Amino acid sequence: MSIKSDRWIRQMATRHGMIEPFEEKQVRKDVISFGLSSYGYDMRVADEFRIFHNALSPVVDPKAFDERSFVEYEGDVCLIPPNSFALARSVEYFRIPRDVLTICVGKSTYARCGIITNVTPFEPEWEGFVTLEISNTTPLPAKIYANEGIAQVLFFEADADDICETSYADKKGKYQAQRCVTLPKI
Repeated sequence: MSIKSDRWIRQMATRHGMIEPFEEKQVRKDVISFGLSSYGYDMRVADEFRIFHNALSPVVDPKAFDERSFVEYEGDVCLIPPNSFALARSVEYFRIPRDVLTICVGKSTYARCGIITNVTPFEPEWEGFVTLEISNTTPLPAKIYANEGIAQVLFFEADADDICETSYADKKGKYQAQRCVTLPKI
């Protein structure tokens, strides 16, 4: 398995639709950077958020998640309450090839402010908009800027003789082709 470079990512995005929309160069002026980097792609967060609140004192249960635990918000800047989190989605739609696995890590600009972005790996043949979990670990409200960088996706390609037997599409994964912020499913 090897990490893939900007040349490979550009080719897969432009010829095979792996990332749409695709920003061929890193955009940095007056924004939290996004677009193609040396060995990854900095994806953006869309302007659709679901902000967690505890007004109803629910229990967080991944097997029976209470949708009333979130307030829906749409806008250019999202304020996440202290020690809380929001769910959001990526601007980009991803189509992962069968021989590729991705790992996603948060942007250092946010991490240095106590804001952590968590995303699970994109499995082989998964596609969709990415649901992002953005945690504010600070005791103060935190700003998240829509349509700017939020996390970097790293692409790993399997060796030709070691491609997976079962892809995410093969097992009909429950988060396949998601179009919006998606809550936990069983």
